[in-house]
Amino acid sequence: MTPLVRIQREDFDIGAEIAALTAGDPSIGAVVSFAGLCRDESGRLAALELEHYPGMAEAEIGRVAGEAAGRWPLAGLLAIHRFGLIKPGEQIVLVIAASSHRREAFEAADFLMDYLKTRAPFWKREHLADGTLGGWVEAKDDDDKAAERWS
Repeated sequence: MTPLVRIQREDFDIGAEIAALTAGDPSIGAVVSFAGLCRDESGRLAALELEHYPGMAEAEIGRVAGEAAGRWPLAGLLAIHRFGLIKPGEQIVLVIAASSHRREAFEAADFLMDYLKTRAPFWKREHLADGTLGGWVEAKDDDDKAAERWS
């Protein structure tokens, strides 16, 4: 099983992505998906701008997705991360893990999402509702603590 990684500007359809990942595999008994959305930050955020280095981001996320595939018996694994300007309520990230059993799918999806949230090579900058640029967004301490359990 080779994990699929896509970095793209355009939105994604969760149902279509699950259908494509699981098509024709009767061994799959569990599919876990996580979709991350841009939060409104109490009405102060107009958009979140995500930047990345093409090629490097895909390779690094692919490496960590490959680690997940080595840790859990998966039938499929997909990570999609968007870049560009993303408005509150829009989808930013999708992780789908498919396996014979639910526990493996949950753990693999959680592992990959913890990595994407804390160490994936993206730079995030806030565009504020008042028209000004905000600061660069860093991983939160709670996110870092959650990711430590996989070490």
